[in-house]
Amino acid sequence: MSDEEREAFAYHWGLFARAEQLPPRSPWRIWLICAGRGFGKTRAGAEWVRQVARTTPGARIALVGASLSEVRSIMVEGESGVLAVTPPDRTPQFEPSNRRLVWDNGAQALFYSAGEPEALRGPQHSHAWCDEIAKWDSAGERATKAWDNLLMGLRLGPVQQVVATTTPRAVPLLRRLIDDRSKDVAVTRGSTYDNADNLPPAFLRHMERSFGGSALGRQELDGVLLRDVEGALWNRSLIEKCRRASFPANREEGAWRRIVIGVDPPASAHGDACGIVVCALAQDGTAEVLADRSVERASPERWARAVADASDEWSADRVIAEANQGGAMVESVLRAASVSLPVKLVHASRGKVARAEPIAALYEAGRVFHAGVFARLEDEMCGLMVGGGYEGPGRSPDRADALVYALHELMLVNLSVPHIRRL
Repeated sequence: MSDEEREAFAYHWGLFARAEQLPPRSPWRIWLICAGRGFGKTRAGAEWVRQVARTTPGARIALVGASLSEVRSIMVEGESGVLAVTPPDRTPQFEPSNRRLVWDNGAQALFYSAGEPEALRGPQHSHAWCDEIAKWDSAGERATKAWDNLLMGLRLGPVQQVVATTTPRAVPLLRRLIDDRSKDVAVTRGSTYDNADNLPPAFLRHMERSFGGSALGRQELDGVLLRDVEGALWNRSLIEKCRRASFPANREEGAWRRIVIGVDPPASAHGDACGIVVCALAQDGTAEVLADRSVERASPERWARAVADASDEWSADRVIAEANQGGAMVESVLRAASVSLPVKLVHASRGKVARAEPIAALYEAGRVFHAGVFARLEDEMCGLMVGGGYEGPGRSPDRADALVYALHELMLVNLSVPHIRRL
């Protein structure tokens, strides 16, 4: 081949794409690609935009992401974005100030943030690519409003189409599309492993080791939409609303008033895990779940050392440990790991669910947040049933119990706060 032919060959998407990355052959108005991370969703969306711009002169394509910065950094300028997949001699003009791409044939792609639904009220489009729709802000129904406003403006040209690419989460907008039984919606499902030939083996091994078998792994890697268990105290939509992306790196910044570690000791080294969960009380009166340091199949010495290490790492003010299993032995084991460990034993006089119900109410009230993703902990939380019972992974919700002990100490125990009073 000539140099020109070799260069053109490298951009011939139809030769390299997997079948599930190409548009469905049946008629569709909405094509939903709901798959695990690394599946190739972004590449499929960008290539579709390139095809539309090339074959539809004058097309008006909406590019909608969770934020404008993500539209630019991922959908447009990313490694698999529109600019990266376009041949150099056909690259559109990028106008950052106008938030758009412009092709020589008059086709345009305009940028929008799903966090600003009203920006999609009024503009008209013929096509749209919406990325990570399950990540769009669901507070105040922003995600649904942005989607509905987009669809209402999709009225240019003879054929109007939307491609939505996302990793699954049990949010209202995604559930609505998945449950749509009309012929207008075509759904493509897939997993991270479908694209294994193009992913580093070390990455795949690490993902399997860290998340294999967990609900988070089924969602983020296998691309499974995890439905909430009917009657559970927590559901995944609630936990997503209570998630924070980042938190202060240390207590010296004054972000936390108190840090507590909840511990649910195992009955034996060969039984359940030892739940070890770190929680903090913030200055504004809300609580944050900072870390899950739980250990499985650990001897008393090992899980006690894990508790002591967590206490040192976070400068914990208190360690709350259930005393039902062993009583004084639990305190002795913890003291052996660290003499200065600030241990407080509690006796669980009520069932697991009864203890957890007031904590779940704090989540509903927006008073507890997760500083990150805690896959196995959250799996257990979503398995605790209203009225009793447990339908989560493992035999017992050890991590969830530890969480409940810590948050109960922080939020529900009557703490006296020093203050100045006028006499």
